[in-house]
Amino acid sequence: MAGSGLSQQVQAFHAWKQDIIREIMRYQSWLRKNDLYSDDLHAKLQRSIALLREDELTIAFVGEFSRGKTELINALFFADYGQRMLPSQAGRTTMCPTELFYDRQQDSTYLKLLPIETRAHDRSLSHYRNVAEHWVHYPLDDSSPEAMRQSLAHVARTRSVTEDEARKYGFQLDTLERDPNQPGHYIIPAWRHALISLDHPLLQQGIRILDTPGLNALGSEPELTLSMIPHAHAVVFLLGADTGVTASDMRMWKDFIANDQSAHQAGRFAVLNKIDILWDDIQGDAFTESSIEAVRTKTADQLGLLPKDILTLSAKQALHARIRGDEALLRRSNLQALEALLSERILAQKERLITQTMINDMLGMLQTSQAILQSREQSLQERLDTYRERGISPSFLKELTEKTQEDYNYYYKKLFTLRSSRRLMRSQAQILDKIIHEERFESHARQTYEELKNSWTTVGMSRAIAGFFTAIEHDMANLQHEARLAEKMVHSIYQRYASDDRTPQLQPSPFNIRRSLDELQQLKQRADQFRSSIKTILTEQTLVVKRFFNTLVAEARRIYVQIRKETQRWPQEALLPIIQHTLEQKQMLELQIRRLKELAGTARDTRSQMQRIEMMVADIRAQIEEADTIQRRLRRPPPQTAGQKVVSLPGAGGPA
Repeated sequence: MAGSGLSQQVQAFHAWKQDIIREIMRYQSWLRKNDLYSDDLHAKLQRSIALLREDELTIAFVGEFSRGKTELINALFFADYGQRMLPSQAGRTTMCPTELFYDRQQDSTYLKLLPIETRAHDRSLSHYRNVAEHWVHYPLDDSSPEAMRQSLAHVARTRSVTEDEARKYGFQLDTLERDPNQPGHYIIPAWRHALISLDHPLLQQGIRILDTPGLNALGSEPELTLSMIPHAHAVVFLLGADTGVTASDMRMWKDFIANDQSAHQAGRFAVLNKIDILWDDIQGDAFTESSIEAVRTKTADQLGLLPKDILTLSAKQALHARIRGDEALLRRSNLQALEALLSERILAQKERLITQTMINDMLGMLQTSQAILQSREQSLQERLDTYRERGISPSFLKELTEKTQEDYNYYYKKLFTLRSSRRLMRSQAQILDKIIHEERFESHARQTYEELKNSWTTVGMSRAIAGFFTAIEHDMANLQHEARLAEKMVHSIYQRYASDDRTPQLQPSPFNIRRSLDELQQLKQRADQFRSSIKTILTEQTLVVKRFFNTLVAEARRIYVQIRKETQRWPQEALLPIIQHTLEQKQMLELQIRRLKELAGTARDTRSQMQRIEMMVADIRAQIEEADTIQRRLRRPPPQTAGQKVVSLPGAGGPA
């Protein structure tokens, strides 16, 4: 994949994250070496490392069938195999939603397929994900591309079913193809969902691909529209230059992508594929460019976008170019413009998020630790300079030890007081936890389900779902009220702590669930949208409605758990800056007292005593320099920022 710009950028992003992990681990060692480590710091640092290692980048490819989504994925990620790895040919190929990733836990390659028959039940996809017996499993032999291609071809398998069966599985008949060999039968996918774990460099580094098969799946699998697509870091919307913007394209764009309920973190991109049908080597480059620009302008007008916001490319020619090593054809296909855009938008967004949260947090902790050492070094150096003039004596060591002991006693008392404050925080944590306890959520879900059980109608569903969100919003309002009281208490503790000149002005970490509350609001809006369009789904298809409700509850539960984690984290870490400062001061002073007592008992003369104190100062300076080195490395700009790229959205050119 050496020729892929996206691959190079993802690898650079992954290497940057690995560098951050190494510096956090180095900070851990530094804290241990200086006797500054604590259980609280260990938990916080390990959580940061885990988040970096588990971080993923999800790109959803959305569009109607035959728009070239799978071919584009082949071109972007699998050209190195020398052939199409995912089934992609004319007509409907990928008929079930497909996820491509690397399974780090199992550390294996496989294809797992969920039979379409599971749609006859009201269970959501999330329910089936961890129930292995429901899936058909195919191991993948990545040492043989041909064998792997044959295994992956199972994704495109179909079934011929009657009209009643198609309805039972939640399909809308007007979106299905009729079986030409069996009158009254329809072609449906054999599978409901596909999971593909591949040992691929990009997938190993956290890229996750979602390939969706079209409007039919979006309408009948609520999890796609309620969770999977909205949570993608970017959505690539595929259109065909041979079809233009069809009615189903427009419905998909308005209902599932360009609406107020889909707040994709890094953006949504419209891609006009198959522009090679407009290449005209006889008419020349100018004619080709004019034709492409006309299609782009019309598409932009239909989607309500600026022409420059429509990317035009040929996935088919890009795949051929990559397989053949044809750089001229690759440039002409314009695939690299999409790679540059994905790199710029997605990776830059992830870099900003990591920098604004995790790295700034680490730097704050390091600065606290470093400030403590600088204070100790300055204090020792001042006394050393004084006693160089006066001459060192037993009284000097005694005075220095007594002053150090006085500082130690001060911080020991501070730490004792903070432990009392921490007990108050634990009590507050229990109040917060009770408000958002998982049993409260399950009670809301059970009550809503009971209301729905005897009234699977549009009106009954609307009333029950509205009540469900009202109950959750009531919990959130109570939580925010109690959190504000807790934050006031925390600020008063910090003010009391900073009342003495010896303690710095430190700031507590804020209680922040704003992003989760926004997700909850967006989920409610998507639920409203589904309910308003329920008339487009046959009312007797109660299984679709039940799956929607189960998926809605599962997604709301995920957000609820996310908020609960914050309510558990924040009380533990709210006092961490001043606890860290106090504990580190106490432990540094304790170490210094021990060294001074050893010095008084072992140094035989004034000169050796002075040398030992100078060594103490030098050792502290060395530790300050190491902390400064860690800070400098953490401050290194991430790849996208360092590159300072300005990505434009050029059209695909004519013949190279």
